[in-house]
Amino acid sequence: MTKHLKMYRNSNNPRFQPVVFKSALIVMMTLSVSMSSWAANTNDGVYSSAQARRGEQVYQRECASCHANSLRGSEGGTSLLGGAFLNKWNDRPLNELFDYIRASMPPIKPGKLSAKSYGRVLAYLLQENGFVSGAKSLSVSSRKLAAINFVKPTGDSMISAATSTTSANIQAEWPYYGGNAASQRYSPLDIINRDNVKNLSIAWRWKAANFGPRPEFNYRTTPLMVGGVLYVTAGIRRVVAAIDAVSGETLWTYRIDEGERVKVAPRVNSGRGVAYWAEGDDRRILLVTPGYQLIALNADTGLPISSFGDNGRVELKNGLGRELDPVTTPIGSSSPAMIVGDMVIVGTALPSGFAPPSPAGAPGHVRGFDVRSGTQKWIFHTIPHPGEVGYDSWDDKEAWRSAGNVATWTTMSADLELGYVYLPLEAATGDHYGGHRHGDNLFSQSLVCLDAKTGKYVWHYQTVHHGIWDYDLPAAPILLDINVQGRKIPAIAQVTKQAFTFVFDRRNGKPVWPIEEKPVPQTDVPGELTAATQPFPSKPAPFDRQGVSEDDLIDFTPELRAEAVKILADYRSGPLYTPPSVVKENGNKGTLILPFQGGGANWPGAVVDPETGVLYVGSSTMLGVMRLSSDPTISSMKHIAVGEPMFTKGPQKLPMIKPPWGRITAIDLNSGEHLWMKANGEAHEYIRNHPALKGIKLGRTGRPDRSGLLVTKTLLFAGEGGGQYATINGGGPMFRAHDKATGEIISEFKLPANQTGLPMSYAIDDRQYIVVAVGGPDHPAELVALTLSE
Repeated sequence: MTKHLKMYRNSNNPRFQPVVFKSALIVMMTLSVSMSSWAANTNDGVYSSAQARRGEQVYQRECASCHANSLRGSEGGTSLLGGAFLNKWNDRPLNELFDYIRASMPPIKPGKLSAKSYGRVLAYLLQENGFVSGAKSLSVSSRKLAAINFVKPTGDSMISAATSTTSANIQAEWPYYGGNAASQRYSPLDIINRDNVKNLSIAWRWKAANFGPRPEFNYRTTPLMVGGVLYVTAGIRRVVAAIDAVSGETLWTYRIDEGERVKVAPRVNSGRGVAYWAEGDDRRILLVTPGYQLIALNADTGLPISSFGDNGRVELKNGLGRELDPVTTPIGSSSPAMIVGDMVIVGTALPSGFAPPSPAGAPGHVRGFDVRSGTQKWIFHTIPHPGEVGYDSWDDKEAWRSAGNVATWTTMSADLELGYVYLPLEAATGDHYGGHRHGDNLFSQSLVCLDAKTGKYVWHYQTVHHGIWDYDLPAAPILLDINVQGRKIPAIAQVTKQAFTFVFDRRNGKPVWPIEEKPVPQTDVPGELTAATQPFPSKPAPFDRQGVSEDDLIDFTPELRAEAVKILADYRSGPLYTPPSVVKENGNKGTLILPFQGGGANWPGAVVDPETGVLYVGSSTMLGVMRLSSDPTISSMKHIAVGEPMFTKGPQKLPMIKPPWGRITAIDLNSGEHLWMKANGEAHEYIRNHPALKGIKLGRTGRPDRSGLLVTKTLLFAGEGGGQYATINGGGPMFRAHDKATGEIISEFKLPANQTGLPMSYAIDDRQYIVVAVGGPDHPAELVALTLSE
């Protein structure tokens, strides 16, 4: 440039002077452009810390085998840290380093990753070499990278990098079994949406096969996620594990061997999960063991909290108001406790009520414990004591001393602002005969609201009077605010096995829509006395088929229809609440019940979008038969029950009832109207390949199982169920994303095995994960984490 200016000054040629001046201007403009390209350099915070954290994940997965976890190099690759690395790239445009990384990593197949992944690795290298981070992620545009000069980090940058936080950027957690205390199972995330859900892939898999003396296959847990860590149960000993939410790495485990007391436990399995509580640095995981002990663990270490109970344990068989042997009494729980403020609220579960040895048994009372000390603060008698609400609903005024069950075997919900906890209760002993417990039997099969701090009764609603159909309230009720004809109502919605949705004002239990007491068929079983009426909600309409008649029978062909009609004649049948019947030789073979005792809805319950007020519920159209008989060698009760599903006991071992056999229903709780219904899954291979159906187009029939649902800001996700309940023709490995408004299937993903637990979701560093427990008769339990492909 100086040479050109000197020539210009020394030249006497007037024609040359403009040319030289013009050339000088061009050179100056070029230099100006070049200088502007270095307006940004690597000391200007050109990447974000979240991008670098994501880059570390990619690096450890794809690059560390050559360059080492520390980036200091190994036999397979040079060091990516320190002076040599910085000197090599100093004063060069950043796009050259980006291109180098893309051309050399990973070693097996360079260039296989997305540009975004390589940009994250570059951000990670900048972070580890002391460059300060900024607010925005580093662009992967070649033009923009070329405009950034690689300049050695300044002293200030080094200090900033050394003192900056490396904790994950967590956008959404899952701190309760149901996502929140309201049990909505809703995630506000839309990182995974209808445009990209087709790109789901497996991020990691966590095997649960070795957590116990034998593998578990029907894995019903749902993890919690708090602070970037998943907390989950596994194995029949109900081991607690902490898992890194990004990588799937096991961080710690807690195992308890309860010895002899587990042999009589009614729920020997991994359970549905744990509860979480925190105050400042005091973070606790609360576990209810198979042998019915409450244990508090340090969430960071997995070690018992010594100040809680007896060195971390509370004996739950004490404090129920009856003398119960801590080893031999069959009482437990497979559902997590509910946390409301500083209270840990624990339910109970008893053995199956088909054939209890006697009408007496352990009670299903619900209790509240101090979360810090483990001290029992209150007890609510689900079988009321004299002077308590509900006592007069038992004709036997001494029932409170010996009657059993009326337990909360499933999960609970809570309104944290009101300080209320909501209990979905099951029947009293036994499930199908109640001749020893005349009366409506509160609080059997009732939704009960308590003050969580004191345990005091607030309100209740009994959904089945004098229950003899095993129509327990099977799932946590869902809390949401709805708008009914311009009136805002803080509501609670309870789905049931018999396919009803009861909707109340959660403050006082007042029904949102009228509930009518209607006459129902009466029993002819000696000693039994059924309720004259049962409650029927006027809205919403039932979400599955109720009762059995000829109109419900399959009609794929006239021959199959005729055979189904013939089979029907051997059984007692009728509308909903037709009572179980005594089997007679050469006569009645029992009562056909639809929905059967498994539902309808069951423990997976429903999910809700709180923004729209739309509830989504999966249900099973499973026909079953219930027979009563007497057997003094088994029970002192006058009658015990034998029930079995009838799914493959129709004509030519096909289902008796028309499809759909498994469905998802969307219900607008603002209006009480159904929006859509979708059969959940194709017909099972057994059905599709049946010779009697050759040439018949079945379409989507759904599968009779317990589908796990998850609703997000943009999608409804649904599994097909585990296929391990009552019929081999249920369940399946498909995991689908539906349009929430229409039910349209947007995408399908095949899981490694059937969905057995309920899916949950969270996001870390702008990456959304969906985690679901899977298993199958030949596939040991595991967790599968799904995310978008890089």
